[in-house]
Amino acid sequence: MKLGVDIYSLRFQGWDALEHLAYAHRLGLDVVHFSDLNPFESLEADYLKQVKDRADELGMGIEVGMMSICPTSTAFSDERGTAVEQVRQMLHIADTLGSPVLRCVLGSNADRHTELPLEAHIEATIETCQAVRDLALELRIKLAIENHAGDLQGRELKALIEEAGAEYVGACIDSGNPLWVAENPFVTLEHLAPYVVTSHIRDSAVWEHPRGAAVQWVAMGDGTVGIKEWARLFQEQCKDASFTLEIITGGPPRVLNYLESEFWEAYPDTPAAEFARFVKLVKEGQPFMGPMLTVAWGEIPPEYRAALAVQQRLDLERSVQYCQEVLGVGERTR
Repeated sequence: MKLGVDIYSLRFQGWDALEHLAYAHRLGLDVVHFSDLNPFESLEADYLKQVKDRADELGMGIEVGMMSICPTSTAFSDERGTAVEQVRQMLHIADTLGSPVLRCVLGSNADRHTELPLEAHIEATIETCQAVRDLALELRIKLAIENHAGDLQGRELKALIEEAGAEYVGACIDSGNPLWVAENPFVTLEHLAPYVVTSHIRDSAVWEHPRGAAVQWVAMGDGTVGIKEWARLFQEQCKDASFTLEIITGGPPRVLNYLESEFWEAYPDTPAAEFARFVKLVKEGQPFMGPMLTVAWGEIPPEYRAALAVQQRLDLERSVQYCQEVLGVGERTR
């Protein structure tokens, strides 16, 4: 299975697209997943072809992505046009770069708390997908919708994909985000495995908290969610997808206050059996006790950013080593 890196793992490096490719190649990776276009100096076809040619020279693949395609989402931006216009543009960019997928998202956890119900956001996302169906099929590029930042649980994303049409819509499964919505990552994989076309993978620690649970993203092998077994099942059930690392360390623990009624206003339909499997993880888990610089999201002092940039590289590199040596993932290292 191909081993890749999502550039968000390295978001404080300030690298351009070619620098990301060079670094990933040095680590022995097979794929670079550009989850946004910031590293690209231009979106002109000539420049994009230069990036594609360099990836070909290095024997590496490229995957591309964008953010919200849901016009009703709090995360959606219309600066580059309507949702449909943006997806059409990104499909052509993906085609030029040779990406078999276009990763995209509905939004974030905030969309579970808006005046519009979550179902309305899901329908708006489906409408965007259906409006670009013919182009996606023509270019043979699958829309890869991620379970992103607490927006969707696994069964909700599965239903979205099936309603939109699985012939051109698949899943970008994220192994860390289920914890934001009180979902065991194994449950997420069970729902989405038949539809997975790419991935964002990282480890997590989860443990009991007086208000419910606390969760923290960590480097591969440092967590308590059973990532080794999860990775084995992923390789077994999602053979055509890349195993793409999105290592996000540096954030403080997040508290899930599921012992308080307010929490459940956003998750009224969570099956008890699925939640019980999350609680089992919580009760068996423990805090991450290793060294980690943590900062609050938002304005980060330059000195902290410099330290975080170093930490990102160190945590990614040891995560890559874990995947190659412990999990046996990666084609270029065999």
